[in-house]
Amino acid sequence: MARAKRRTVQEFGAHPVDVYVGQRVRMRRVMCGLSQTALANKIGLTFQQLQKYESGMNRISASKLWLIAQELDAPVQWFFADAAEGRSPAAEFGTKRETLELVRNFMTIPPEVRQHFLSLVKSV
Repeated sequence: MARAKRRTVQEFGAHPVDVYVGQRVRMRRVMCGLSQTALANKIGLTFQQLQKYESGMNRISASKLWLIAQELDAPVQWFFADAAEGRSPAAEFGTKRETLELVRNFMTIPPEVRQHFLSLVKSV
């Protein structure tokens, strides 16, 4: 019986689902206001390992994803949302740090002030 050739990151690149989940981890981490070092320490990793997870170069195990979800207060399935449609998290609202920080800070503004802010932004 012939064995299937093993898919390696060096040869084929990161698997699209691993990249997608890693981008969602990064998005959620930044929105929660955590550095890579802070999250990595909370789940028993080095920040370099978390970087590899976020880039999709290393696949996140089920147990690590569960720990990440617990620390970031998100259900595990959140990290797979829209993956089947092939959309990237960037398509959702962008993954630049400034954008994620803006969203995180915006959500802390009282709702009535938020509406005024939105009106101001729309008028610009």
